[in-house]
Amino acid sequence: MNAASEYLHQPSLDKHPSRTVRFFAHFFSALFHPLLISSYVFSFLVYLHPAAFEGVDPHTRNLRMFSMVLFTIFFPAVSLFLAWRLKLIKDLSLENRQDRLVGFIVTMFFYFWASYVFRNLPDTPAVAAHFVLGTFLAVCGAWMCTIFYKVSLHAVAMGGLISFFILFGREDPYASGLYLVLSILICGLVCSSRLILGAHNRFELITGFFVGIIAQAVAWLF
Repeated sequence: MNAASEYLHQPSLDKHPSRTVRFFAHFFSALFHPLLISSYVFSFLVYLHPAAFEGVDPHTRNLRMFSMVLFTIFFPAVSLFLAWRLKLIKDLSLENRQDRLVGFIVTMFFYFWASYVFRNLPDTPAVAAHFVLGTFLAVCGAWMCTIFYKVSLHAVAMGGLISFFILFGREDPYASGLYLVLSILICGLVCSSRLILGAHNRFELITGFFVGIIAQAVAWLF
């Protein structure tokens, strides 16, 4: 194994991180869990961006946000819990690849459902439809990678987050570099946390990151 390969497959930044460091690593991993990222971005578009949902009344905005939470957090989480109780998966944390393959199939169904629904609602802005399609494609890409190795879902979500704000910023008249800077900062915190916890090596993080980037880029073409 050459030096580059050893570097990519090194499991963590620190073999013996302190309890405080591990606490914050767990905190950032949970705060920016892959299932939450879609709703974070969608809430930004619905409530914070000045024009993304311009002309849509507050009641409809709330319904769209509620639907996003149901499709991308509640339904996948409940389905994974039921799969665990039925012993279709061994652990809710989806540590092994077999559990992840089952979990991805469940998640893909709901993310496809979300993409189909939002793309066919007349009041959904194109940017939101692109983003939701990108999340579905990212799950598909992560599932295909997991057939061969344990790709990092956190890195997939972070790649999608950064890619979205780069692509959106090119067309957004209200674009701010702050959005991209924050997404890069979050990505650094999350990926460093996964290394510190020994959840993934650099190869699994880097490839996951590019899966997320490519998924959003492809979605933007449709």
